[in-house]
Amino acid sequence: MTCEFYFQCIDWDVMQKQPLTIKKIFIFWVPLAATWQMMAAEGPFLAAIIARLADPKYNLAAYGVAFSFAVLVEAPIIMIMSASTALVRDGNSFIKLRNFTYILNGAVTLMMVILLVPPVFNMITQDLMRIPENVAHLTYVACIILLPWPAAIGYRRFYQGVLIRSNLTRRVAYGTVVRLATMASTASICYGFFKLDGAVVGAISLSAGVCAEAIVSKLMTRSSVKHLLSKKQNELKEIKLGYGYIIRFYYPLALTSILALTVQPLVTLFMGHSLMAIESLAILPVVNSLVFIFQSMGFSFQEAGIALLGENNEGYKPLRNFSVLLGLAVTGALLLIAFTPLSFIWFHHVSGLSLELNDFAILPTKILSIIPGLMVLLSLQRSILVNNRQTKPITVATAIEVLGIVLFLFFFIEFLGMIGAIAAALSIVIGRLLANCYLFAPYLKLLKSIETPVPHFQTT
Repeated sequence: MTCEFYFQCIDWDVMQKQPLTIKKIFIFWVPLAATWQMMAAEGPFLAAIIARLADPKYNLAAYGVAFSFAVLVEAPIIMIMSASTALVRDGNSFIKLRNFTYILNGAVTLMMVILLVPPVFNMITQDLMRIPENVAHLTYVACIILLPWPAAIGYRRFYQGVLIRSNLTRRVAYGTVVRLATMASTASICYGFFKLDGAVVGAISLSAGVCAEAIVSKLMTRSSVKHLLSKKQNELKEIKLGYGYIIRFYYPLALTSILALTVQPLVTLFMGHSLMAIESLAILPVVNSLVFIFQSMGFSFQEAGIALLGENNEGYKPLRNFSVLLGLAVTGALLLIAFTPLSFIWFHHVSGLSLELNDFAILPTKILSIIPGLMVLLSLQRSILVNNRQTKPITVATAIEVLGIVLFLFFFIEFLGMIGAIAAALSIVIGRLLANCYLFAPYLKLLKSIETPVPHFQTT
């Protein structure tokens, strides 16, 4: 690993002295994209396993609700990868952000424990969400198994940010290979040798996979950490990285992820009040898994943008051009599946949905087809704002998106009486469009202040 680190650092220094091109962006970005694609494969794989076990409708619903809770609890820590990519530059910044990460990990784990207190859990699932008792019981067991999930996510995302900053994006992909292999083998063993509920199989597999990835990510940063600890305080005197600075920089990002990740639980909450509630709860994890495969390409672009923009944003134009190509590609690919017989192959043969649920899933998928392209645009907007330490507009945009989703979801279900899954898909698209539109103002204002780009890019 030491040799790999040395030679990649040499390549990084060479890249700093040469023009940033679409080819170089692709080489840097593709391991991150592969990482997200492997994570995106988790959802369809586990949904296919659960769909082939007993009582698939109820177990898919319970798994979806439990996963929504786990994702919501992890929200405060999920942006730590972007913070690590942007801020970890020397030994001091590494130690300070690592300690900050550990504190957050403890906090999110405590949140998960509070959620599992029976009166709290019953109030949320049965009183507020009106989930049937059998589904609520399956959800509770799955949530207990997912207790390690939030802290493991925070731990590995911090160290993955260190790898990205060190130009070791391939190692990020290696860690995800370990995660996916652990998850798949665990699910296969549970499916083949144990008589477990589908929701339980999904939760065990997810927890095992993410814990394995967290351990491997830490091990793969040994050379990077050693290099960072040998460096003195960063030469950029205007940045004095202490805990106060970290909190000021990170809390808008944390609020952003908290707001963004409340969407899935809120959508789940509204599903309990909609027409065809159980069917909507059953197909939404499957539809979201398919959309996420293509949307994840945009997610992966955010960290690449932060790392490659350069201290003076001189990498902006090639990154913008790359984002246009990427957005068209991912949107076109999902449109091809949604509007052709490929949707039947995916939902029925691959995901294992019944013919009834297969037909039910197609229209929401068609509505959500533009989401991957909008995600690429959002990542470009966010990356330039984060790179220039302007994180508050990101939080406001996310608040607008979530508020838009909630208001339109309420309107579609309570006043128009729409089927839950269709109302959710329409609301998600409208909310994302509102966020993209809001970010254009600070994004364009920032671009106007950028000086004429120099012929090469520099990383911090």
